[in-house]
Amino acid sequence: MKAFVGVTDKSWADFLAQRPHLEEINFWRPSGKSFKALSPGDLFLFKTHKPHDRIVGGALLSGFALVPLSEAWAAFGEGNGRSSLSAVREAINVYRAKNKMPPILPGEDPLIGCIMLRAPVFLPEDETFGPPPDWSYGLVQGKTYKDITSSEHTDYFAPIVDRVLARSPAETLVDDETTVTTTWEHHGPMFGEARPTRRRMGQGAFKLALLDAYEGQCAVSGRRVRPVLEAAHIHPVSQGGLHRLDNGMLLRSDVHTLFDLGYIGISPKMQVRVSPRLHKDFPDTEEYAELADKAVFLPREKTDRPAPGALAWHLDKVFKAA
Repeated sequence: MKAFVGVTDKSWADFLAQRPHLEEINFWRPSGKSFKALSPGDLFLFKTHKPHDRIVGGALLSGFALVPLSEAWAAFGEGNGRSSLSAVREAINVYRAKNKMPPILPGEDPLIGCIMLRAPVFLPEDETFGPPPDWSYGLVQGKTYKDITSSEHTDYFAPIVDRVLARSPAETLVDDETTVTTTWEHHGPMFGEARPTRRRMGQGAFKLALLDAYEGQCAVSGRRVRPVLEAAHIHPVSQGGLHRLDNGMLLRSDVHTLFDLGYIGISPKMQVRVSPRLHKDFPDTEEYAELADKAVFLPREKTDRPAPGALAWHLDKVFKAA
């Protein structure tokens, strides 16, 4: 079992500990440096700076994205560990000053690294832990542990893992049914069991991950107007689909609506299909007719691209073929 111990300030942890309703949080990096230490679903633990110097909780990794500060706030809000966008900006400037980086100036919207986490757990003070026995105080951002179940590490990490995972809200009770709730994933079965859920979890991480994977560009229209780009599910969560990149596309809001209604589809060969019903139902649609047979824009990583099986499901169940 892999884990990462990330270093954070106590004010970030205290703020989030007082908001147990938050199901997604952002462990941001002011420099925008990428984070590749873990895979989605791995354990991320929080260790505070000295003088507190304690393991205060943990969460599961949803993914990493490099996005403008304003979008990180729009996606996670108080899940960024502060009460406002200006407060996050001030906190980032404190870190920048320590690292001799220039401050964020008024009107600037810099890229920041977002380590996106789900199911966060913060421990009561009397249940926190001291740092790992091999911890080096020269570490600035944290340390990766490749196997915390090994004989070298298990005595220290086992009680921490028990407390963090035991407190994680892995299930939600809905209409007398137990529904397992997850954020987006990279791997595993494409479709989950279709059951009613009270709300969609992981939307913040899902959208930021798609914005990052598609480089802020609509997969169909090619437009890069970020305020109108939306995270679209190919196979809706309400019908058994999962929050995962290969079950999603970044689409402009109008294209997203037409896709959900079945007027636009994507073939497994990654070409746009436009339903003949679109012009019949709405004659003034030449702009969309011109998209027919256009190759869609795809993420660089093959694992992030739309799954052909999901696209085939959409064409069969949603697309208005005639």
